[in-house]
Amino acid sequence: MLDYTELLKLKRWNTPTIYNGWEQITKSDAGKEGYNPEKTTDFMPHMGPMVGYAITVVIEPGNPEHPKNNKNAWSEYREYVASLPDPKIVVIQDLDKPANCGSFWGEVNSNIHKALGCIGTITDGSIRDVDEMNNAGFKALARRLSVGHAHSTPVKWNCEVEVFGRKIKPGQLIHADKHGFLVIPEEDEKNLLEASVFMDSNECNTVIAAARSASGKSTAQILKELNEASAQFGKAAKNKFGNRGEW
Repeated sequence: MLDYTELLKLKRWNTPTIYNGWEQITKSDAGKEGYNPEKTTDFMPHMGPMVGYAITVVIEPGNPEHPKNNKNAWSEYREYVASLPDPKIVVIQDLDKPANCGSFWGEVNSNIHKALGCIGTITDGSIRDVDEMNNAGFKALARRLSVGHAHSTPVKWNCEVEVFGRKIKPGQLIHADKHGFLVIPEEDEKNLLEASVFMDSNECNTVIAAARSASGKSTAQILKELNEASAQFGKAAKNKFGNRGEW
């Protein structure tokens, strides 16, 4: 696991920037893996990115049998949450989807999880009490809003889940913001920050600089400089990672 200082530095960048760094160092297929293929909504975009380690939960609020089958589920689940190191992101698979009969999240649960070291959630279900969740400082990426909680209770936890088309295991590092989320393989954590900062600087020094200095130039000159900048970008990325990168 990364130390808290490095996590704070990762939080300073948006998720697409972290992706740009990650694709340079990963052995995964960055065109298909890591990020959410399905649409998700950030209901607290003003909070900026969140970075933390996954706590995984499965729920089915539309099924009234779950609260009857394990009356101690909430207590047992909270012990699991409390046992893991901060910062934590609660990742919830809602078996009711796309109906989403009830919400796991609201004012009470967001405050409880905040007290236990959680900073936010990614759920393919719903949330409610959005103003109160904002007041708690608890960020949420979710499928939709909902009025009620129905029969919401933890059904199982500390297991692999699938949300928004992406499988997530307990303990995986997640970076998320209004664009979506990125799940980082453990072997890619160590060099993630350095790679992301390098690729952002590479863009600023080459293609962005060329594009932003185009005023007053002829179209032919602009195209020439953009081609040169793209080549410089690719050369720098290849020298650093052995991969030319996006440009």
